[in-house]
Amino acid sequence: MRPALLRTERLVLRAPAPADADAITAACQDPEIPRWTTVPSPYAREDAEDFIRLTGEWWEDGSETVWAMFAGDVLVGAIGLHHIAEHRTGGDAELGYWIAAPARGHGYLTEAARAVIEWGFTELGLARLTWRAVVGNVPSARSARALGFRFEGTQRQFLTSPRGRDDGWIAGLLRADDRTPVAWPIDLG
Repeated sequence: MRPALLRTERLVLRAPAPADADAITAACQDPEIPRWTTVPSPYAREDAEDFIRLTGEWWEDGSETVWAMFAGDVLVGAIGLHHIAEHRTGGDAELGYWIAAPARGHGYLTEAARAVIEWGFTELGLARLTWRAVVGNVPSARSARALGFRFEGTQRQFLTSPRGRDDGWIAGLLRADDRTPVAWPIDLG
């Protein structure tokens, strides 16, 4: 599949390019990103180059769709649909993201995610999206809840990363859901 370009009111979402390696490397120096994701730590320029190469391969084979998010010329994060699976009743995928430290608190994530979710449901024909996060990642959970994801539970020692195994929260969003935030049975502060 060819990479899709998405635009929102304030953002441009496009496949990461080699020219983005320095900005991705700089953003991933923030310890909060590897704390909650599978991003390597320490993060070197070679990691960014590998990420950019892999995202191109994923777009090509249709297994994942990953966008770099830009406000003007500034990289504000990355977002993607991962583990895309096709089914005769509609496919599914997992929404994943990270936001650069200076971009947090500006609503960029929910703005970008709404565009990605809509694209996944309409262009890919997905029936379901999953969100997962390490237990305790309250900012990510707040964003997922704001996007309309429904909390589905805690999975013990389910998420793996270079750190080992972590308990994980899981939530789902169906194409037919109205995306109005609902209460979650966990404390989101």
